[in-house]
Amino acid sequence: MIENTVLFDVLTHIRQARVLCVGDVMLDRFVYGGVERISPEAPIPVLLVEREKHMLGGAGNVVANIAALGAKAMLLAAVGDDGAGKDVAKLLSDMGVEAELETVTDRSTTVKSRFVSGGQQILRVDREKSRPVSSETEQKIIARAEHLIAQAGAIILSDYKKGLLTDKIVSSIIEIARRLNKPVVVDPKGTDFSRYRGATVVTPNRKELETATGLKAAADDEVRAAAIKIIAGCGIANVLATRSKDGMSLVSATADPIHIPANVREVYDVSGAGDTVIATFASALASGATMRNAALLSNIAAGIVVGKPGTATARPEEIEQVLSAGFAMEKQSYQRKTKYTTRQGAAEQAERWRTRGFKVGFTNGCFDLLHPGHLSTLRQAKAACDYLVVAINSDASVKRLKGPSRPVQDQIARTAILSALEMVDLVVVFDEDTPIEYLKAIKPDVLIKGGQYKLEEVVGYDLITSWGGKVVRADMEEGFSTTNTIQKMVVV
Repeated sequence: MIENTVLFDVLTHIRQARVLCVGDVMLDRFVYGGVERISPEAPIPVLLVEREKHMLGGAGNVVANIAALGAKAMLLAAVGDDGAGKDVAKLLSDMGVEAELETVTDRSTTVKSRFVSGGQQILRVDREKSRPVSSETEQKIIARAEHLIAQAGAIILSDYKKGLLTDKIVSSIIEIARRLNKPVVVDPKGTDFSRYRGATVVTPNRKELETATGLKAAADDEVRAAAIKIIAGCGIANVLATRSKDGMSLVSATADPIHIPANVREVYDVSGAGDTVIATFASALASGATMRNAALLSNIAAGIVVGKPGTATARPEEIEQVLSAGFAMEKQSYQRKTKYTTRQGAAEQAERWRTRGFKVGFTNGCFDLLHPGHLSTLRQAKAACDYLVVAINSDASVKRLKGPSRPVQDQIARTAILSALEMVDLVVVFDEDTPIEYLKAIKPDVLIKGGQYKLEEVVGYDLITSWGGKVVRADMEEGFSTTNTIQKMVVV
């Protein structure tokens, strides 16, 4: 059993960590729609586009994972002088990443466009140039790296073989980091790991380890033998091998190997799991964690993201939920609903539900002293959607709206009670007077409010209709309200 209190501490300290990622940044473009007919021009499906979503890929997904953990993410990369490069810059800025992007005119920004219908990809289109960057760009990247490495607690080399991480850039960054006593963690590519000589850790998956060594790497002993071959032959201190359903193994030349069983979860999409591993591992190292604890935390984070569609991140509250439940969770434990999360966590969960074709509903209120009127509204709300998000006013917000004597029950108690209800799938708490910022983030398909409100009086009505959603008015149960309940208690 993992000493979960230690990992809780690591997760807390990660928020003070700074991690630099150098590597190939990409733009992942997802185009969602429906297929209802075959083209008359050729035997191919016609996709009627409904929405598009842009996300960071490659090294961009690595820094997205670092930022999601609460650490300070820095990125050094190259983009083309094009619209996709500008999109990458904006996405990085929006998530608070300190990005130094070298704009090059002789290549385009790598873009991977995925066309999705019914939760399945029907086509992927790649735009990229994978040739090595010019010697001029090499010099600029190395010069920028010098001052960034000094600020970081750990450095990641995210190699996707798109041309940025040339031998000269790799060796120069490792040399600078070693001189400054900073750990370097590498997500390797290719068959020659000796180009990463001097790195602290490389994180190959099973296939990459077998390809680089020519050895089978299935059983624990085989993984250790292959890893030792890398360590001895390539001058790399440690190997963190990710092994899919078999978990991961941390191998060094001077200590016994650590084999970590997989954190059992539903597997939906394994893309980007390696990015999560290296981001979590390096962030933990940057916070002062041991390699063992960094690996344990990375294993949990990877188990979370494989249950999400597309490239995804693991957030602290999700990791904390796993730690609270215990590492060796049964399937029933991890499948229970997420009960309470942050705004960003709720937005990501809503997007996962929508990607799987489910309808997301949203309702809000103080929900102080839950009564039959509340239950009726919540049942009607759940009937209008597949998954229901309930936003409640924080204690400070309730006081502003209802007066200094309210709420009767604090937000912790109200969250716990609502989370226990079968019809509620997610609870969020907002400090403002209205949940408008949560509506913008979650973008529900249905907004449910009590029938006492006219449609135009419902907060967020214009927002919901702007993205094609609808507002549903719930029938009210006569004679029930929190105010009436409190008055009855006073009379008694």
